[in-house]
Amino acid sequence: MKSRLLKIALIGKTNAGKSTLINSFIGEKISIINKKINTTQDLILGIKNIDEAQIIFYDTPGSNFLKTTNTFQKKLKINLWEAIESVDLILYIVDVLKFNLIEIKSDILKISEVNKKTILVFNKIDLIENDKVLAFIEVLKGIPTIDAFFNISAKYDRGIENLAKFLVSKSYAEKWIYENNEITNKDDVYIANECTRNALLEFLHQEIPYNLSIENISFQYLKNGDLKIKQSIVLNNIRYKSIILGRKGETIKRIREKSQSEIKNIFNCKVHLYLYANLKNEK
Repeated sequence: MKSRLLKIALIGKTNAGKSTLINSFIGEKISIINKKINTTQDLILGIKNIDEAQIIFYDTPGSNFLKTTNTFQKKLKINLWEAIESVDLILYIVDVLKFNLIEIKSDILKISEVNKKTILVFNKIDLIENDKVLAFIEVLKGIPTIDAFFNISAKYDRGIENLAKFLVSKSYAEKWIYENNEITNKDDVYIANECTRNALLEFLHQEIPYNLSIENISFQYLKNGDLKIKQSIVLNNIRYKSIILGRKGETIKRIREKSQSEIKNIFNCKVHLYLYANLKNEK
């Protein structure tokens, strides 16, 4: 059997459904899903093997950062363009409820600078009439770098199989990069940390989650098969500590319980999670 390969970047505005789509393709949760902006800060790489084809997905920060000049968003912009430069094909994901012709044209024109074909994917079609989606496609047909259009609901796995078949057809003869049983380049510690970061995004507000980071202290499987994890929530400002802890420790308790439940579902074992809130460089 001759091996085939295709590398794909998932691009689109924040909350268009990129993380949901990559998780749907892979069949496991490797990218966190949250409605707040910038949930995907690092390049998440997912691997899906279909027959002889290995499809590699890069989940990226929102296309909001394609042209940003904001110093604090520099890392997000670098990650986004690294993905675009590294792949063979772009999947540009559009939330059908937030269709903006000017923004889409502007983004695709910018992406076309690297001479990559773009597949435009309308997501969340379960929430809109089909005629409206067809109207959107009609006004975008004139953009030459759009190679094809697909309508999907990543949340409900609608249209995913057809999209997957199309991607396999675009693969080319090449040796696989990853082994058959690998689904991501991120290790278990990273995924556990991401679960806690997702919980922070859910229970904390405004700028606070974006001024925090998660560091692993220990990650250990016990003799009985349970998983014991200790993580540090690293603060860059001491005033966040009381907010994270909450009244009588209620907020950090909710954060811990949410993350612990998510980790349990991913690793399929009982999890004991311990969280500590520490100021950056604090021993």
